[in-house]
Amino acid sequence: MGKQELLKSIPAVNDILAEKKSEKIKNEYSRNDLLEGIRYVTDKLRSKILADDFSQTNFDQDLLKTDNILDSVNNYLKNIYQPEMSSAINATGVVIHTNLGRSLLADSAAEAVNNVAKHYSTLEIDKDSGERGDRYSSVQNIIKKLTGAEAALVVNNNAAAVTLVLAAIAEDKEVVISRGELVEIGGSFRVPEVMEQSGAKLVEVGSTNKVYLKDYLNAVTEETGAFLKVHTSNYRIKGFTATVDAEELVNDAHQRDIPVIEDLGSGIIFDLQSYGLPYEPTVKESIDAGIDLVTFSGDKLLGGPQAGIIVGKKKYIEKLEYHPLLRALRVDKFTLAALEATLKLYRNFDEAVDKIPTLKMLTETDLKVKKRAEKLLSYIDKNDKFILEIEKDTARIGGGSYPLTEIKTYVLTIESKLISSEKMAYKLRQTEMPIFSRIKNQKLIIDLKTVQESEIELLAGEINQVLREEL
Repeated sequence: MGKQELLKSIPAVNDILAEKKSEKIKNEYSRNDLLEGIRYVTDKLRSKILADDFSQTNFDQDLLKTDNILDSVNNYLKNIYQPEMSSAINATGVVIHTNLGRSLLADSAAEAVNNVAKHYSTLEIDKDSGERGDRYSSVQNIIKKLTGAEAALVVNNNAAAVTLVLAAIAEDKEVVISRGELVEIGGSFRVPEVMEQSGAKLVEVGSTNKVYLKDYLNAVTEETGAFLKVHTSNYRIKGFTATVDAEELVNDAHQRDIPVIEDLGSGIIFDLQSYGLPYEPTVKESIDAGIDLVTFSGDKLLGGPQAGIIVGKKKYIEKLEYHPLLRALRVDKFTLAALEATLKLYRNFDEAVDKIPTLKMLTETDLKVKKRAEKLLSYIDKNDKFILEIEKDTARIGGGSYPLTEIKTYVLTIESKLISSEKMAYKLRQTEMPIFSRIKNQKLIIDLKTVQESEIELLAGEINQVLREEL
């Protein structure tokens, strides 16, 4: 059968539409979707037949059957309507994994989001008067209690928080900052660029590794609008260094009526040194030191939804509340619901550590991780073609937090001459609930630090499927 005969064998659109299977597809999607799918599949068949390198010997003529065409149409539409963003299993060992959505929400936070999604909510209404209320009141009081700040505000992320603060406090004015704190965060987003967008003028002082109080003070002019401190939460400068203590900087700045702003980056509510983690400044420490405005993230070490939290002096927060940018940067009901529920858990530190997934992963013992590794291994089918072992390893915190810190973990390693680690990792990413792993020394690494107890059976089932395919 020549090319022309094959082309004539492709069923007409009306003939395909007349099939019962077409009716089923149309009911599941729409008539327009069905027609689009039919045209896509039949055009692809024509292009294949007309291609210069077409081989009739290798061409499967069954593809021209109406039933098979409709199967291809159904698969085409499934792919179109399949959500691009789906649940995933994080077996990388990076706890706050930016590309996998950062922090998991506590059950109470997820439930709070579900409640405001299914029902109308008191987002911006006063229950007593029935009149318009304050969008942020649900979280402001909790944040103030936890941090000791006079006032608080929430926007959609920490970069937005810094932008709003600088725009409201220092637009068209000079902001003095140490050269060693001109950080870049994820996605090549740099503090100087944030400052530029806010309308503030950058004044760099000191050197990369050393800055003194005199450097800040010597930079003061009539145009100085603020001093800005940026916590280097995603890197460390070690060795021959010098920084200015917050209280010292605040004391001299306030004598000159200059506000001090601090970007804490990840931000942390409680000190976690008792769990073996290094010291990180808490938000309350910055407030106690007299910092006028402090910004930090809601979805990193706090363990809540994506948000930028601003705390500090009431007179400055009020300036932010009346700034036009706030409208563009404000958060929605889902963020506020999740954030409020997360913050409520912090009223009891033990409860927070137990119920906020990020804190739980950071503070749990490596023996608990080992138990999950052993459980996973017990569910995997054994054969002599694959070497599976439980090993000690180190996981990372991620999200620009604790940059030099490694935490103890246990991993399941998989190695085989039948399939490369890269191919295994690829196949696991293609499963219905994608699984993300890592590779080390040519072995596939499944890090149980970031695998939830409820995910182990599903993870084992997908690993077994991949291994069976190679036998």
